[in-house]
Amino acid sequence: MTFSIAAVCEKTGETGCAVSSSSICVTSRCAFVGDGGAVLTQNVTNPSLGIKALRLLQEGFTPQEALDRLLLNEPYPQWRQLLIVDRYARTAAFDGDKALGIVGKAKGGHCIAAGNLLAKPDVPQAMVAAFEASQGALAERLIKAMEAGLAAGGEAGPVYSSGVKVARPGFGWPIVDLRIDWRDAPINELRLLWEQYAGQMEDYLMRAKNPNAAPSYGVPGE
Repeated sequence: MTFSIAAVCEKTGETGCAVSSSSICVTSRCAFVGDGGAVLTQNVTNPSLGIKALRLLQEGFTPQEALDRLLLNEPYPQWRQLLIVDRYARTAAFDGDKALGIVGKAKGGHCIAAGNLLAKPDVPQAMVAAFEASQGALAERLIKAMEAGLAAGGEAGPVYSSGVKVARPGFGWPIVDLRIDWRDAPINELRLLWEQYAGQMEDYLMRAKNPNAAPSYGVPGE
């Protein structure tokens, strides 16, 4: 029902994740990013695990320590699939024994990918390979990984939602939070949405840090 990737940029320290699913609103339920790292909670989802995992990372726990604590207090761990990466590129992952269909995961130097109800078990490895071979902004690399996962077979059935989220150290919110819902080609549309946003992103961040230096977009009343 889902395939996804979480990663850290070795150059900027940004952390992020991208995800796609046959279910609606996958990004709001499954993808979480913050200064401490990035987390994906999927299969039969419990979004609170993502929130709790980020808090544990920010408190200094390693991904594996955070995962162990989450599973200790989760009443239905058998239904959960979890991926965690922290700012130091350390990773952890868990597949409950009730994870649906073909389940797979793969780890790279600065990323980890996984999925359930996959068309083929090697889809996550294709995502990791694409991420590690790519350059540029973290969001761009994450989307390339999603495109590679889709090309490798993706989910066993069609996907209808997709999204990408990125956190940058020093900002208290995701600097990238883009999502496509209930569309026939959500990863393709996510690509187009990112390309529209990418050229304006730094300007919007400047509006938060130093409004006097931020450019005007010429909207009425500005």
